[in-house]
Amino acid sequence: MQAPDDPIDRQLLDVVQVDFPLSARPFAELGARVGVDEAEALARITRLKAGRGPIRQVSAIFDSHTLGYDSTLAAAQVDPDRIEAAAEIICRHPGVSHCYERSHRYNLWYTLAVPPTSSLGLDRTLERLDDLSGAKVTRKFPTLRLFKIGVVLDLMGERNADSASQTNHYTADDRQEAGKHAITASDLPMIRALQTDIVIEPRPFDRLAEAAGCTVDELLEAARRMIERRQMRRYAAVLRHREAGFVANCMACWQVPDGEADSMGERLAGFDAVSHCYLRPSYDDWPYSIYTMIHGQSRQECLDVVEALRTATALAPPAVLWSTREFKKTRVRYFTGETEAWEGENRGPGFGVRGSG
Repeated sequence: MQAPDDPIDRQLLDVVQVDFPLSARPFAELGARVGVDEAEALARITRLKAGRGPIRQVSAIFDSHTLGYDSTLAAAQVDPDRIEAAAEIICRHPGVSHCYERSHRYNLWYTLAVPPTSSLGLDRTLERLDDLSGAKVTRKFPTLRLFKIGVVLDLMGERNADSASQTNHYTADDRQEAGKHAITASDLPMIRALQTDIVIEPRPFDRLAEAAGCTVDELLEAARRMIERRQMRRYAAVLRHREAGFVANCMACWQVPDGEADSMGERLAGFDAVSHCYLRPSYDDWPYSIYTMIHGQSRQECLDVVEALRTATALAPPAVLWSTREFKKTRVRYFTGETEAWEGENRGPGFGVRGSG
């Protein structure tokens, strides 16, 4: 599948995935950015978001860590003939936002976040998912250092495999800034409203403000404040990669010499084609510590990026894991009580996560 051919559609997708206007009539402003009026912008976004269109959701993108959530990447080894059943069980947890089958003996990868009010906590939740899913082994890969996060697909074809990063990504410095500002009780209704997928209509924030019990101006001001404080990474659209023409994505995992993780992580994160870059724990059977996510319009495009990264860093060839199936991709819904309800239904005996250390 290829990206939309219409140049205005592509411009709109390029804009909304980075910076959706925080204004009372956002589609009027959005249209002005690409040279169309409000009615045409509304019609185009409605079409691009309908069904399996390239726009998955338009809402706030919060940083779990700065909201007090504990999170990790996890990898499970599951019998291939029961991977769908295992994925279904794992995906029922409200804090699982991404779940993919990948081309490796660790074949089921997912992200998990639990709120500060969780009675089980992260490790015991992971052990329950490990047990319930019937995984042979589950590995825990928490973020030791965030170098960069922020998927921005190149809809306009302006970047090369070795382009230096020019877009506004979220980094460890942003998390440090967010840590200076506590989440208050008055922030919670704003967060619950802003994380909701908008309805495509002239004044979409009216509904969200009503749900939050405030005025539109108060809601939009809260959103801008959270962005300024870096608690919100951005307010934007999340795209369906395949429907936007990016049919291939891989996770390239790098084995980095002791003492070089910080410098190598910064260099890898500097490439525009790298959307995520993290330092994570390694294991005896998994010696890789820096993870880079790469999206492309073909496998070869992704491999070209991997080769550009390898050439620039002189690192050994990485383990390249392709995403072969998407079981779940959504955003964590914060402070909704859904995780606490799941815990009440799935609490089990305490035991350590197999393979977690």
